[in-house]
Amino acid sequence: MQTLLAYINWNASPDIISIGFLTLKWYGLFFASGFLLGLFMVKRMFAVENAPEEWLDKAFIYIVLGAVLGARFGHVFFYDWDYYSQHLSEIPMIWRGGLASHGGAIGVLIALWLFSRNVSRQSMLWILDKVVVPTALAAAFIRMGNMMNSEILGKPADVAWAFVFLKVDDVPRHPVQLYESITYLISFAVLYQVYWKTDFRFYPGKIFGLFLIFIFGSRILWEQFKDSLGGFEESLGLLSTGQWLSIPFVLTGLYFVFRNTEKVGYKFKKTNKS
Repeated sequence: MQTLLAYINWNASPDIISIGFLTLKWYGLFFASGFLLGLFMVKRMFAVENAPEEWLDKAFIYIVLGAVLGARFGHVFFYDWDYYSQHLSEIPMIWRGGLASHGGAIGVLIALWLFSRNVSRQSMLWILDKVVVPTALAAAFIRMGNMMNSEILGKPADVAWAFVFLKVDDVPRHPVQLYESITYLISFAVLYQVYWKTDFRFYPGKIFGLFLIFIFGSRILWEQFKDSLGGFEESLGLLSTGQWLSIPFVLTGLYFVFRNTEKVGYKFKKTNKS
């Protein structure tokens, strides 16, 4: 292996600034920025179809709650139930860390189902085909937050671009946070172009399906470079917990991309109210 100095030494602080008891963290900034940029992008999509703007405000609340609660419960039940089953009072302590993207995805799906049922009364695919575009960008931001926290570490590596996370150990590792972040950025760029430059958005579920294939297909790829995060992989073998959880999402994406569906042109009246 190369000498330690040949690698990238990473010792970033997870904190941006601390004032008294108040601390602004990089992860929180990236997380919030992803949601706010997503809100701006979906607002443009709503405007094109004259969809009621008040729907967007309600959808934002549904999505934030679904993402946070789903990600937390996903971590608790998919990855660390042995611990939390003995420390139930710690489950709500999100500020201590522990969020799982697969759980977040499930939480958002449930939230948007409720939104579609109670607010828009449109097909759930109508909102999904919009939300997933900026979600890919938000996912890239969140992985950069993980990078700043020196968490979700890669396996030991001797590649020239290996990172040594000095807050953890002196072992050169694959920077899997960067691998995923770059892949998600590329996925976002493709989905953005597909939404605005093709007629895919007129076929319900197609863009949603592409998102599932891109994001969770890349998870299956990059999980093999990660240190184990626990979960049920030891009992099932072959694949990691993240890979097992990603397979149903990819299969669902393939279904929506290749299923036959009629072209739909959504266009609401400007006077329409929720």
